[in-house]
Amino acid sequence: MAMKVIIAIDSLKSCLTSRQANEAACEAVQQRWPDAEVVCLPMSDGGEGFLDAVEATGSYVRVTVPVLDPLMRPIQAQYLLSEGRAFIEMAQASGLGLLKPEERNPLRASSYGTGQLIADALRRGAQEIVVGLGGSATSDCGRWISSPLQPPPAPSQGGGDDFLVSLSGRSFSSFITPSLGGGRERYLLATDVTNPLLGSQGAARTFARQKAAPGMTPAELDAMVEELESRASAFAAESAARLGHDCSGEAGAGAAGGVGYALVQYLGARRVSGIDFVLDLANFDSHLPDADLIITGEGRADRQTLMGKVPMGILQRVKAFSSLHHSITSSLPNSSSPAVILLAGQVADREALLQAGFAHVVAITPPDIPLSMALQPQVARHNIIETIKHINL
Repeated sequence: MAMKVIIAIDSLKSCLTSRQANEAACEAVQQRWPDAEVVCLPMSDGGEGFLDAVEATGSYVRVTVPVLDPLMRPIQAQYLLSEGRAFIEMAQASGLGLLKPEERNPLRASSYGTGQLIADALRRGAQEIVVGLGGSATSDCGRWISSPLQPPPAPSQGGGDDFLVSLSGRSFSSFITPSLGGGRERYLLATDVTNPLLGSQGAARTFARQKAAPGMTPAELDAMVEELESRASAFAAESAARLGHDCSGEAGAGAAGGVGYALVQYLGARRVSGIDFVLDLANFDSHLPDADLIITGEGRADRQTLMGKVPMGILQRVKAFSSLHHSITSSLPNSSSPAVILLAGQVADREALLQAGFAHVVAITPPDIPLSMALQPQVARHNIIETIKHINL
């Protein structure tokens, strides 16, 4: 019987999309094992690549919408539609990858563009909206997401900053209308993040620093974080007083700079595990019974991988499947569980990852290659291929 290999790699941020990384791995597997059956499944936990991962599971229409990026500049973004169901990737409109490093500033970045995608989906009759939260440039608690459902104020000649000033006072709590509502089964939030909105594990204190421009001093970063925390606390207090309930402590409220909070608090959205959602859409478990090897990966593997990232979600599925079917398969020849290999551009905490159950944890980047070169797509693609061709199984 031919060897069966499942390839399910997440995007390598700032380098390769999930689809590109999977294609490179597929090429390597076919070179090393020409007779192997290869199943290639683009992956995402709700962040960058969410649309590609969903699109690979069925028939969808890609809708292109003119939106405003995190700094309120016009761009084109996409989402998916299928039979009244819309799939939105926040990173398409409000992602960190849309900004140059020196432009990054969570004090200014707005989630308005994501609201435009949601508004367009609603206008096209979407009855269920799944929002992939991840890779955002924002930490605005999602307060602008409902604004696109109302006529926005005309931007002045001054650009993005003046436009945000003109939106002052027009936050989420001012714009809740019947067209937004729908309940917990109308809006789903696909994310691996379980952080609350506020506090030491909240949106500002956990994620804001990584969204800032390089070169900020520790004092400047601390001041930025405290300002964002203060804004989030005030918004949550205003929202609780207005609606009579407070969702700021719910798991996932801190996702995407607090966008998770706004969608749960105001729209009654329900959070789901992003990786489990994608795995279910892809019918991942159906490929496991006769699989011999699973190759997964991400840009950087470390202890955070164990907290619901794509590779860990895949490893957990394999473990659950193996446990469920152990009593049957243990009596059959060649019935061992498929080995799960974790590839990453960079690896830290290797022992912890191996103890979690990965058969191999391998950095694809040779130690003598500068990071700037390793992030070049062709270099990363080459490194994936060479790693798989030569890994000692």
